[in-house]
Amino acid sequence: MAAVPETDDPRPPAEPDPVERELRSVGESLAAAFPHGARLGLRALDTRAMELATGDQELRAALFRFVDVVPACRSLDDLARHLTGFLGELAQGPPPPISAAMKVSGSRAGRAALGAAAAGGVRHLAHRFIVGETPRGAVPTFRRLWDSGIASSVDLLGEATVTEAEADRYAERCLEAVRVLATETPAWPARPLLESDGAGTLPRANVCVKISALTPLLRPDAPARGQQDAAARLRPLLREARDRGAHLHIDMESLDSREAVLELVLELLGEEEFRAGPSCGVVLQAYLRDSPATLEQVLAWTRTVQRGSPLTVRLVKGAYWDHELVQARQHGWQVPVFEDKAQCDRNYEALTRTLLDARAGGGGVRVAIASHNLRSVAHAIAYDRVTNPERAGQDLELQILRGLGDDLATALAAREYRVRAYCPVGDLVAGMAYLVRRLLENTSNDSFLSAQASGVPIDELLAKP
Repeated sequence: MAAVPETDDPRPPAEPDPVERELRSVGESLAAAFPHGARLGLRALDTRAMELATGDQELRAALFRFVDVVPACRSLDDLARHLTGFLGELAQGPPPPISAAMKVSGSRAGRAALGAAAAGGVRHLAHRFIVGETPRGAVPTFRRLWDSGIASSVDLLGEATVTEAEADRYAERCLEAVRVLATETPAWPARPLLESDGAGTLPRANVCVKISALTPLLRPDAPARGQQDAAARLRPLLREARDRGAHLHIDMESLDSREAVLELVLELLGEEEFRAGPSCGVVLQAYLRDSPATLEQVLAWTRTVQRGSPLTVRLVKGAYWDHELVQARQHGWQVPVFEDKAQCDRNYEALTRTLLDARAGGGGVRVAIASHNLRSVAHAIAYDRVTNPERAGQDLELQILRGLGDDLATALAAREYRVRAYCPVGDLVAGMAYLVRRLLENTSNDSFLSAQASGVPIDELLAKP
């Protein structure tokens, strides 16, 4: 009898990972449900502009510098001078389409025409992401989303405040948003998938709040004073949301305020006054290396504090990567974020599993997976199906950013998943920092959206990170 080669493995072949097998099925189904007309008309022009910016990092930086200064420009001539100034600094010169447009800038009339075109382009981009200047003005968009099977979450634009008056105005805008949505949304048609899960009712009115905009006093080296000041404005918001049956979601921003914000929110929600409500949530940023420890802190709190509704945890990758990286390097600190995208993606999947396991175990949490990455979304759905087959899809929410994940939201709604669009509301000046972050995210070479637009095969889009 011939000897068995020593290289043969006598063990039976490993069984395929059921989550990976299900992930593949989910991912292909979602990809097939993407709108076929997404690259037509104005969307096609948007896509081409994004591809142009992605391919040339120097051009990308120049264009975003221009977008950032648009609100400060006082005339069309001023706009044109800034645009030609930024583009004129490019080592290789602007690409042919832009170069041709710049040729008219030699005269006042030409600069006016160029400035008008540039201003129109920035406004168009802003309106792609920002759904309205006020909550009431944005209601028709929220209603259209609802009618298409997509819930919404209102993000009132505004970065960190520097005066008490600014903080008061921001708090009043948040109160207005809760009141407007709580008044308008009850008349909308029933959408059972968007209105309830295994833990109870899901409020139709959903408003996001930034603690850094509720106080000018939040400092990482002395957080107590800022927490006290923010609490004085957050408590009325919590009461309004509780009394009107709305949901408040507390955003997380840069790392230097995270601990203070999380401590404040958990402390307030644990108070007797707010044990019964309102429905509330926090954000977990997967690009932070210590995010697993932060999640354990949150889960430990949910096991200790019994509230009338579960705490919603929105899992995101994170939008302040550049800020955290630059700040750490400037101060010689250890970089707090994953510098490799694959590491961040793996952490995101690990956190997804921890959250879904905690939810299934009665951990007092609702899970919201916020991502435009097809693999990340398909992984969450697949893990939920494999580990929770009796209620698969009923206790999981998928979230996208308006203007970036619209096609994914349409595909998710078409496959009858619960999906929510995060919708910025505010004026162009307040939204400019937000707009630049979204453009940077959309044109990143590591972005799923960029890869998808470039025609990357489904096998690569669904591959393990």
